[in-house]
Amino acid sequence: MFPAPPSVMTSPKGSRAQKLKLPTLTRKGTLEVPSPTEEDWSKDDEEDWVFKGPDQEQDSLPQPYRMINKLVNFLFDHSWEIIEEREASRKAELSRIQPTIYPPLLESKDDTSKQTTCIKMEISEGGDFAAFLLQGAGDIWLDVYKLPKESWLKEVEHPQLTINPKKKVRQLQLNTLDPVTADNLETDINISFRGDVKLSLPVYIMKIKPPKPVAGTTFKSPLEVFAKIEDCCGLGSGQNHFIKGSQWEQQAAIFNATFKKYLDGEWEEEPLSMATFHFLLPSCVIAMPAEVKSPPGVACVIGVHWIGSHNFFLYSLNRTLKDKADPEGVWPCAAPIAVSQLSGCYSYLVLACEDGVLTLWDLAEGLSLGVIALPERCLCQSIHFLKYFLVHKGQNMYPEGPVKSQMKCVVLCTDASLHLVAATGTQRPTLSVLVERPVKHLDEAICAVAPVQALPGMVLIFSSNGSVHLMDVAKPQIVCAFAPPRSYHLAVPWKPVFGVSLHHPCFLLRGDHPDEIGSASQAEDIPNSIFYFNFEAYPLLEQISRNCTIPQANVLDDTTFPQVLPLEERCENFFQKRFQKPVKNKVKEQEHWTRLQRYSLLLQRENLKK
Repeated sequence: MFPAPPSVMTSPKGSRAQKLKLPTLTRKGTLEVPSPTEEDWSKDDEEDWVFKGPDQEQDSLPQPYRMINKLVNFLFDHSWEIIEEREASRKAELSRIQPTIYPPLLESKDDTSKQTTCIKMEISEGGDFAAFLLQGAGDIWLDVYKLPKESWLKEVEHPQLTINPKKKVRQLQLNTLDPVTADNLETDINISFRGDVKLSLPVYIMKIKPPKPVAGTTFKSPLEVFAKIEDCCGLGSGQNHFIKGSQWEQQAAIFNATFKKYLDGEWEEEPLSMATFHFLLPSCVIAMPAEVKSPPGVACVIGVHWIGSHNFFLYSLNRTLKDKADPEGVWPCAAPIAVSQLSGCYSYLVLACEDGVLTLWDLAEGLSLGVIALPERCLCQSIHFLKYFLVHKGQNMYPEGPVKSQMKCVVLCTDASLHLVAATGTQRPTLSVLVERPVKHLDEAICAVAPVQALPGMVLIFSSNGSVHLMDVAKPQIVCAFAPPRSYHLAVPWKPVFGVSLHHPCFLLRGDHPDEIGSASQAEDIPNSIFYFNFEAYPLLEQISRNCTIPQANVLDDTTFPQVLPLEERCENFFQKRFQKPVKNKVKEQEHWTRLQRYSLLLQRENLKK
């Protein structure tokens, strides 16, 4: 056996010597012979030398310590860069010459928020009532007035003229010295007439404010809650409940803890809640006190919903200012109401919620036409009612007689998709896609829609690129397009200015001259033109506009339109067909009897309503 070499042998002294080893100066690159004079030495040689421990020359740190070492070094380097940058900016700011600062001479406080501004107004059918949505002093509310039409008619027919003496002398001088024409005489009479007539002021009915946030209850027992809602005022609004304030606080704490990562950050101040309101005619859906009798054709209720609210409130118009402005009825929805629209005939109402669900109401007949949901991720932007039409021999036509519980409307979604909703009293509502959401050509996104009453089943579609198309919603397909002359275009294509006539086959469109827009210094100086389009002037649309009504006799004889017939006539036709054609199949006979029982129940319900 040979003894081990001295370098390999271990001893306590050797291990102690290894622990006491000092770090050595190691060169990064290869060794080179330096120049004889120190002045020729490179100044960058210092960067080529690093301090390393004797053990580090052979072994490196294991993972994950190497990664930690790199992260710590990166943190120190990044911090040092920030410190140097701040120090440099501080020195630059100190070396900069500061300008002389002058204080303001006067201070004028803005009192503009206290001014009352009218945001929206609406007048009922027949002009009996008017509602104004006002905003001021950080608050918003709805004022409702009753218009004294009968008094105004009497005051206009028998005006109390108070002629100014100076004005009378001037008129006499004109009559004696200057030749007087009929036009001048009419002008003088009209001016004095308008200035002297004094009309009665509208009658202030009520002031409607946004609903208060739901807070903890002030009731001490459930009996007090039931006593509060005994008269059904505010039933369903959520204000009268028996939930304590501590329970609301616990629920809020749980919510904040669950969604803390989404709630952290800067939040913008919530804007004032806006209101949408409609004047509604008497119907079976709207519950009114027995002693209140409204004449037919006169609005009796105003329906209001606020942004972010689930409820559609109904306020009676037969009240005085002394009465409390409590709602007579509340229609709660599962989600906040985003859009509401009332048809031009005041018979149909659509409530569109923020979850994409549409609720369809037939106010005239007093029944719900159903509930339907838009496709996923489609939210309602606007609703446009169409005058009900039928497809007869491939052509859209209006029925000559009245139609009940038949509704069609076009829904424009926020993703620029367009949908057609059709509802019948005895069937489920249907939904069909007219225009898909644009994916590739975003400039073709629909920004506005307008129904054309003169052409059955036709709507005008305005796109973001400035194009205007006429669409047949029954097929659906584009019929034609409209455009101003080439020297004009729409200045704001995504917000076009147009008007479609309800009684005449025409529409107006505003166009701007591109050559003069750039030279105009102010917006009001931009020249624009109003272009007139008549549907009957174009050969393709002339026949559609003039032959768009189908006689009632043809509708009754045609078996393809059973939905437009009254319920009594549908039952009578069913009985006639049932006894004229015997049914051999027992299964079909059972189906016929089931349908007969269904029609009988519907007939009984209609008789009970009458």
